[in-house]
Amino acid sequence: MDPGKEAVESRSNVSKDSTRPAPRTSKKVSDHLANERTFLAWIRTGLATITFGFVVERFGLLVRELGLRGVPVNSFHYSALIGVSLTILGIIMMIAALVNFLNIRFSIDREDFHPQIGFSIILTVLACLIGLLLAYYLLATA
Repeated sequence: MDPGKEAVESRSNVSKDSTRPAPRTSKKVSDHLANERTFLAWIRTGLATITFGFVVERFGLLVRELGLRGVPVNSFHYSALIGVSLTILGIIMMIAALVNFLNIRFSIDREDFHPQIGFSIILTVLACLIGLLLAYYLLATA
């Protein structure tokens, strides 16, 4: 018999062998991957918020530098407050996203996942408050 043909037959017998278990993947894999995608989306949102805070603060500095000479300048600048607040909110988002990611990860492993709403509510309220501050600043400096 041809040695090449024997090798092909032996490989085909191995794949038909029912005693060898097929590789199994956990049913939880898709849950973990979805959790990771959500975590990464919160990280991107946090980084965007930090960047926006930096831009708001620097824009206020630019406006002050380009301002009219002889006009009294307020020593307290709301753009700095709003920019720093946005930066802090971005940091809080990323820390909260990490805590939320880890809690959900352990819940999926324990098969005891119950979605919590507090994380989203707190971040939404904080973002709305900072948005209101930004709107007030824009109205006050118009």
